Amino acid sequence: MIVDCHCHILPALDDGAWCLEDAADLARKQVSWGFGRAVCTSHRNRLYPNDPDTVRQACERLERALEAKGIPLELVPSMEYRLVPETWPETLEKGWLLPWEGNHILIELPISDGTQIGDIVPADEVKRLLDKGFQPVLAHPERYIYLGLEDYLALKDAGALFQRNIGSLECLYGDVVRDRAWALLRDGFYDLEGTDLHNMRYAAFFDRIGFRARQTFPAP
Repeated sequence: MIVDCHCHILPALDDGAWCLEDAADLARKQVSWGFGRAVCTSHRNRLYPNDPDTVRQACERLERALEAKGIPLELVPSMEYRLVPETWPETLEKGWLLPWEGNHILIELPISDGTQIGDIVPADEVKRLLDKGFQPVLAHPERYIYLGLEDYLALKDAGALFQRNIGSLECLYGDVVRDRAWALLRDGFYDLEGTDLHNMRYAAFFDRIGFRARQTFPAP
C-alpha cells in the first residue's frame, strides 16, 4: 500500500478542502495516482489551531463519505505542526501529537518569515521529539528559502527526516523553490515525498505532469 504522508484533504479544518464533497474529490484523485492510504496532516498553527479531537472527527466524517462513494482510500488522522510559540509549546504540554506509522510526526517552519519562530530552535525540537520516541519529519524544506546549508545540516544532524513536496521539482511553487529542491535532492537530503495536496488546482497540476505515486517509506 502506497502512502501519501502529507495532505490537507480533511474538510473545513484549514486552507485545504473546503467541504466534504471537495474532500471526497481530492481523495478520489489520490486513489487515481496510486495511493491506498493518506496521512491527513491538517495544519496546527496560529491560523488553524486544530487539536486531536477536531482532526479525528473530521477524519471520521470523511471516512464515512468515502465508504458511501466507494473510494478505497484509508485515512490516518494527524497534523502538520508548525514550530511557532503560539501553538507548539501547548502541543507538547498537552501531548497533542498524532503520529503515523513508525511514530512519524510532520513538523514545519514558517514558510517565508523565519522570525515567526521566535526563540524556538528547530534542531532542539527535533531532538526533543526523538527523546519522546517520535520520528520528526520536516515538511517541504525546499520552501524555507531563508535557510542556509548550515541550517539544513543542523536539522539532519539532529535526526530529522526531510519530506519533499511532489510539485517542488516541477515549479509548482516557483523557480527559487524548484532550484532549492533540485539542490537538496542532488545532495541527498530527502527521505520522503508527499503531495501536500490542498485543492483541485494542485490535483490538476499533478495530472498535467503525469504524476504516479511511489512508496518512499515502509508501510505497515
